[in-house]
Amino acid sequence: MIGRLNHVAIAVPDLEASIAQYRDTLGAVVGAPQDEPDHGVTVVFIELPNTKIELLYPLGDSSPITGFLEKNPAGGIHHICYEVDDILQARDHLLSQGARVLGTGEPKTGAHGKPVLFLHPKDFNGCLVELEQV
Repeated sequence: MIGRLNHVAIAVPDLEASIAQYRDTLGAVVGAPQDEPDHGVTVVFIELPNTKIELLYPLGDSSPITGFLEKNPAGGIHHICYEVDDILQARDHLLSQGARVLGTGEPKTGAHGKPVLFLHPKDFNGCLVELEQV
């Protein structure tokens, strides 16, 4: 059901320092910051030959990243994102297998402009999983 790894998301306490680290220290191609108000984050994508890294920074006081950074002040891996061909079919299959979909269960538009869903980390070895329709 799942396809390739789309990205690994890392919550960061200092977006500009993280951008500089990936761009200047690691020599990566770093995209421009983009605000995602529906998700409460500012994201920056780092392009790698085989996948992407997504830097997450809180956008607003109610950002879900704020709580994560309070527990992990240095930042850290927040979630992994897998591609799926049909997000509704994937959701229905996962629900039939007992997995929990976060939120209303209806896809939201993600940072790439495509439908996304998040799966409860307790159902996937403590890892928050994002599914993105390609």
